[in-house]
Amino acid sequence: MNAPSVLVTGGSRGLGLLLARTCMRRGADVTVAARDEEEIDRAVAGLRAEATSETGTATGRTCDVRDRGSVARLVRETAETRGGLDMVFANAGVIQVGPAEAAGEETFRDAMETMFYGALNTSLEALPWLRKSPSGGRLGLIGSVGGLLGVPHLLPYSCAKSAIGALAEGLRAEQAPHGVSVTAVHPGLMRTGSAGQAEFAGDAEREHRWFAALSGMPLLSMDAERAAERIVSAVAGRRARLVLTPAAKLGSAAHGIAPALVTETDGLVTRLLPSSETERAHTTGTRPARQLTRRPAWQRMLSTLNDRAADRFNQVKGAA
Repeated sequence: MNAPSVLVTGGSRGLGLLLARTCMRRGADVTVAARDEEEIDRAVAGLRAEATSETGTATGRTCDVRDRGSVARLVRETAETRGGLDMVFANAGVIQVGPAEAAGEETFRDAMETMFYGALNTSLEALPWLRKSPSGGRLGLIGSVGGLLGVPHLLPYSCAKSAIGALAEGLRAEQAPHGVSVTAVHPGLMRTGSAGQAEFAGDAEREHRWFAALSGMPLLSMDAERAAERIVSAVAGRRARLVLTPAAKLGSAAHGIAPALVTETDGLVTRLLPSSETERAHTTGTRPARQLTRRPAWQRMLSTLNDRAADRFNQVKGAA
């Protein structure tokens, strides 16, 4: 019997890399895809270094999920090379942090094209192959708790992830008669080192400080390797929905019960973020984290776990 064939978009670093690693350790032949060829090469080298006679194999392919033709080639070549397609994770994403006005329309457009249309393109191209899977195809769409409620200063991300959640629920209903399950995955904060890959608008230095600190705090964030194990198990087990981290579950439940109260509370929390007066002093658009260097000691301390994760999960150039 052939090993299961798994495809992970956005698989060269962070959560995507961990999903690929988890599947490979479970015996699947994994294809990781991303835009950056150098990142893919590092990721695949790391995966192959861990391979044993009991694990699956790893292959890398370049793909821009915003381009339907690029996704079509990726899916077709992966299926033809691997003898089919059994499980797909649509994980490719970007994170832009800052107030909506400072981020601007193009930032929202980039978020939607990368995350929502990336997930849509991947789904539409993969479904015909997943329907041919002897074991029944499985599709995992990676959303976020940010897609279950609007998060201030993360609105491009929240809007795109919200659309992914709706897509996952609708596709699950449509594909059930064809034997394909679709799982909506909504993680909370995870220690993947993603703060180093995020883009920041408005008062970029201050936005970077709060985001990097919160995303690495042990009580608010989750160990990314444990998260990957749970996500793979949920998709393999054909679960309809998975929400990860206690904070994410609490936020999602509170929003479902009292959405107006949660929105008002968000308004109070927003007062602690960089002020509107500061935001207006900056031009529209975002700056990558690599251009931001002023990190006070307290911020470095709170983000220690995230910084370590960045080194381990291929989030920085030269990482294994």
